[in-house]
Amino acid sequence: MRYDLAIIGGGLAGTATAYYAARAGARVILLERRDLNLGASGSNAGSIHAQIPFDPFRNLGADWARRYAEVLPLFIKSIDLWAGLEKELGGELGFVGKGGLMVAGSKAELEMLQEKSAIERAQGLRIDIWSAQDLSEQAPFLTKGFPGGAFCPIEGKADPFRVAPLFASRAIEAGTALRRNAPVTAIDRENGGFVITAGGTPVHAARVVNAAGAQAAEVAAMLGVSVPIEAHAIQVSVTEKRPPLLPWLLYFTSEKLTLKQAAEGGFLIGGGWPARMRGGPVVDHRSTLRNLALAQRLVPALADVQIVRSWAAMVNGTPDWRPVLGEVPQVPGFFLNLFPWMGFTAGPVVSKAIAALSLGMTPDVDLAPFSL
Repeated sequence: MRYDLAIIGGGLAGTATAYYAARAGARVILLERRDLNLGASGSNAGSIHAQIPFDPFRNLGADWARRYAEVLPLFIKSIDLWAGLEKELGGELGFVGKGGLMVAGSKAELEMLQEKSAIERAQGLRIDIWSAQDLSEQAPFLTKGFPGGAFCPIEGKADPFRVAPLFASRAIEAGTALRRNAPVTAIDRENGGFVITAGGTPVHAARVVNAAGAQAAEVAAMLGVSVPIEAHAIQVSVTEKRPPLLPWLLYFTSEKLTLKQAAEGGFLIGGGWPARMRGGPVVDHRSTLRNLALAQRLVPALADVQIVRSWAAMVNGTPDWRPVLGEVPQVPGFFLNLFPWMGFTAGPVVSKAIAALSLGMTPDVDLAPFSL
């Protein structure tokens, strides 16, 4: 059988692209080298981001931030989409959008947040700068003494264990064919499209979407395309269940941290701390200890909370933090759906746009600024 679209990668980007393309009437096949949701899409901390990340802002500067800020409208539109996904897909995704607070560790860092917020507001993102008194009144669970922070009301969280599998289920119901344990080993052009060797079996498709995450550069190289995707091993921890305490996504400017409390009560503690590589990504106890100490520094009530599980996963990144999206100019019919670091947030709207582009339709958002 010849397909209209072959999608490589069974994470959020791949499954969502398959869902939107199949709903549009395309004949779609989804190819996954192992099983669904085993990569970054199912192993991240579930943060729904919108603010410009602070570490690269500090290290790369305001000029970098102004260029990176072109992605903020994608976050805003994707979060709008997130708000209706549970109803559209007919299942629980654990989505909560009560806001995100970036706590400043010093007065100098608060001034940097103020500078960063001007760049964010210019892209239509609402950012409220909070004083020390605001923190005391609005976030009494924080350690006292921080000078202020930046609050974004649309940020939040979702459950990474549920999202890609639900997209996949609805994609299959819409007619998508799924091949698990089918690693792609070759892609060749042929009349009318491509032939993909997946799990040793040829698949013929008019167009191909590369949504392979950390393996995307290897997939692109099969067609002679160089993609600046880097693979990073990072880790996350989750605690035992506790009564509700933390309503928002929490960040810290002085060191890497994302902290949130799931609806079930467990705290998810992450922020991009490095894991080790031993055949695959494995937890590094040094990163775990520093990550947990940092979380306790911000929220003293975590001092006696027990860790249930820590895990490591591969995520993709680019040198400038910007995504690589859309059709590859030198290989017509070959599309990239690669969103570094914040792909969990942007996944729904970007995948809907990639599905439209790959079927010759006009997407709801402009991906041209992120072309390879």
